[in-house]
Amino acid sequence: MASADSLNVGIADGNEKEVISSLTDDSALLTKKDDRGMICSDTTESPDEDEEEDEEDEGGGEEAEEDDEEEEEEDDDNDGDDDSDDDEPSLKYERILGAVPDLLKKDSASALVVANKLMALGTHAGIVHILDLTGKRIKSYKPHMASVIDISMDATADFVATASMDGQVVIRSMSTAETYSFDLKRPMRTVALEPNFAKRNTRSFVCGGLAGNLVLYEKGWLGHKETVLHSSEGPIWQVRWRSRLIAWANDLGVKIYDYVSQTRITFIDRPEESPRADLFKCTLKWQDDSTLLIAWADRIKVARIRARPKTSNNATLPPFIVEITAVFQLDCMIAGIIPHPISTSGSSPSQALVLASDSASVISTTPSSLSLTSFLIVAYSPPDTFSDERTDDRAKQARKAAERPELRIISRAGEELAADALSITDYHLWGCNDYTLCDVLGSDSSSDEGRSYVVMSPRDLVLVKPRDRMDHVAWLVQRKRYEEALLDMEVIEAETPQVAKEASLNVVEIGQRYIEHLVSEGDFAKAAQLTPKVCGQEPKRWEDWIFIFAEKHQLQAIIPYVPTETPRLDHVVYEMMLAHFLTHDRETLLKTIKEWPREIYNIDAVIVAVRSELEKTASTSSTISSSPGSKLLMECLADLYTANRQPGKALPYFLRLRRPNVFDLIREHNLFTDVQDQVLLLVQFDDELRKQRKRDGQVLDDQRSDAITLLVNNIHSIPIGRVVQQLESSPYYLFLYLDALVMEKDPNLVSDFADLQVKLYAEYATPRLIDFLRASNYYNLEMAYNVCQERDLVPEMVFLLGRMGNNKKALMLIIERLGDVHRAIEFAKEQGDDDLWEDLLKYSETRPSE
Repeated sequence: MASADSLNVGIADGNEKEVISSLTDDSALLTKKDDRGMICSDTTESPDEDEEEDEEDEGGGEEAEEDDEEEEEEDDDNDGDDDSDDDEPSLKYERILGAVPDLLKKDSASALVVANKLMALGTHAGIVHILDLTGKRIKSYKPHMASVIDISMDATADFVATASMDGQVVIRSMSTAETYSFDLKRPMRTVALEPNFAKRNTRSFVCGGLAGNLVLYEKGWLGHKETVLHSSEGPIWQVRWRSRLIAWANDLGVKIYDYVSQTRITFIDRPEESPRADLFKCTLKWQDDSTLLIAWADRIKVARIRARPKTSNNATLPPFIVEITAVFQLDCMIAGIIPHPISTSGSSPSQALVLASDSASVISTTPSSLSLTSFLIVAYSPPDTFSDERTDDRAKQARKAAERPELRIISRAGEELAADALSITDYHLWGCNDYTLCDVLGSDSSSDEGRSYVVMSPRDLVLVKPRDRMDHVAWLVQRKRYEEALLDMEVIEAETPQVAKEASLNVVEIGQRYIEHLVSEGDFAKAAQLTPKVCGQEPKRWEDWIFIFAEKHQLQAIIPYVPTETPRLDHVVYEMMLAHFLTHDRETLLKTIKEWPREIYNIDAVIVAVRSELEKTASTSSTISSSPGSKLLMECLADLYTANRQPGKALPYFLRLRRPNVFDLIREHNLFTDVQDQVLLLVQFDDELRKQRKRDGQVLDDQRSDAITLLVNNIHSIPIGRVVQQLESSPYYLFLYLDALVMEKDPNLVSDFADLQVKLYAEYATPRLIDFLRASNYYNLEMAYNVCQERDLVPEMVFLLGRMGNNKKALMLIIERLGDVHRAIEFAKEQGDDDLWEDLLKYSETRPSE
């Protein structure tokens, strides 16, 4: 905004500044206001605005100018909305209340000084009020009959010196009866106590006024001794004393006097084109023992005092020399100036460059690596004057209203870093000399902690503080930059827990707002990630957010973050999430059932829901386990029944799912009774398992089946009849079962199924059929013969015919089918039937060649 050269720094005109829209006892809200009072949300200016304003000045006609201004203001509003999110205020404001509003209701403030956290406020009624920084009145007294123009207070805030238009200078102790009063007959403008006044016996002070004399008073045995330090150059407008140096301003400029050597060391002239000295006051401020800030009208000068090199040629010269290290010309009048340290770590990149560029000219008692000093000024823009003083237009004859004063931060390079317009009561009535800017004692520290300022107007006192980390967080929250605010707040809570504890904002509250913002923006995944940090150990907060996500149909986003242990939520919440998975994501349902503790939800209710869904799926599938979804549901039911201590009900699902551990499960939980209705599934699963193992290269006992062995060894729990009934549809498995009973148990156990066994042996173990026929007496001979005849099993038919008594037919089968003469002879011998021998001889005669 400003351009600078080695001697002169100017700042371009701008119509808009930040405004404190309302100063309350809590805080001030910063907005932006243009010339017509339109409130906008901006804190910066656009370069195009200055060009448009220049064009307006060149245009002719008031109506055209007004139209251009309206269009320009609309553009400003739009630009302001875009920029307001980027520029954070540097300061925060708080109107000092307490007793102040009542004190200034019928009186007006005229002078202010702050020391040791106490304020001495002088009024135009000649009254002095001692207040703390909250506005609480500690003491009031009236030392003058006219306006108090200047006040000086020692570092302890015990002694207060006042200079008044009534020609009096009064010094009064706040703790004792010690008082000094001096009548100089002419209106006094300024007074300054010597440093450490309360501790010095000399009780020295210096004062001046319209008489043009700067007088030093020093206490001696016979009272105060007067020493005129300067005279005859017009009124003394202001004097300030620091360490051994006294600086004062008169109509010609500023002079500096060395109290120790009693010599005047320099004169800093006032430019000839400067406005009248009485209209725009001079402000002198010692930045430190060797740096003086001079603000007069629209100019700032920085004077550096250093020791004069000692040589033989300058022995009679003053011990110090003065260098003007910076000169700035602003676009406003300066009503007050204070050095304002800026931490380089907190500066924006642009600010850091500006400050660093002028670091060589910075004169500070603190290392430049910690802070760089800028200027804090009260900027006053004089109202426009009219050129035609002879006009009869009463509107033009009326006094022009003043603009709002501004608090600006100016860098050492002349760059305007910030500008806040102050909402001062009746600001349109006040002039430049009505404002005062004071720093609270200790504010020249490089740290922001404890540093503050006070701005005085005739009707207001405003406390100004640098914004701290919590203010920065609040600013981020206000602009919905929640992620940055959350990160900063976490750092604050970690580094300064006590500060965070006393703050109005915390991680939880910011996180809550951030989640609300993300949900409104539709970023549910990111919002869900924040829930553990925000909800913490608060079950109610967890449940509220879960139900909100459910209403938005985004339950899947928050479920991974839902706690299952600490805190533990209501079982309905967990069941709702399981129901969501049942409908939308069965794989995650199974995973969740395996991972979640069983006691956090009602297992029975979940089982009912899953079974209902499985039945719906089965009604649309050819088999219950044909689809992947059905398999997942069965796995869920198997795990749920097992977790609910119902392994028997889980068994059918384990079997359908071909779980390898099903036999261990049956034995471990003694599920033999439960398996009696699942025989076919059990045997089929075992057969598949054996085939898989064979494919994997494992060597297995072909006659050893885990399922058949389990059934055979538990015939008391698993009745043979029920097994046979279930295996009838799978004859091979039935054969294995009945054969195992015959081989490993008592053959009589299966006597009722002898006929069935004949068929099974004939089908699956033909070589062993003859042994069974010989061993068993329970089968039907005719049925057995028919079975053997169908399969042309001649030896078995011979045996059966012999058992049925049809020896002749049996012999003929041996002779004709088997052609075994020796076996025919043996058969005849076994039967002991003479008729058989006859038949055998006849057969031999008919076939002699054989």
